[in-house]
Amino acid sequence: MTLYIDPPNWPGHGRMWSHLVSDVSFDELHAFAARVGLPGQAFDGDHYDVLSTAYGDAVRLGAVEVSSREVVRLLRGAGLRRPKR
Repeated sequence: MTLYIDPPNWPGHGRMWSHLVSDVSFDELHAFAARVGLPGQAFDGDHYDVLSTAYGDAVRLGAVEVSSREVVRLLRGAGLRRPKR
């Protein structure tokens, strides 16, 4: 089970955010997000939005640090990328 997270470079609502993804399944992603303590509303179609304050927790629990481009490449490669609404 490998999960991936990009750096908290995305501003929003006065905070900085990362994206947490799986290259295997959404079930794997949801299970890992629960371990990190991410709320369900943090799920955004094909990834979880992760506050910069939770970034370290995700990495300590095993998320692999990758670039934002790599996050998108992994999602597309796994067939998990969902277009924005």
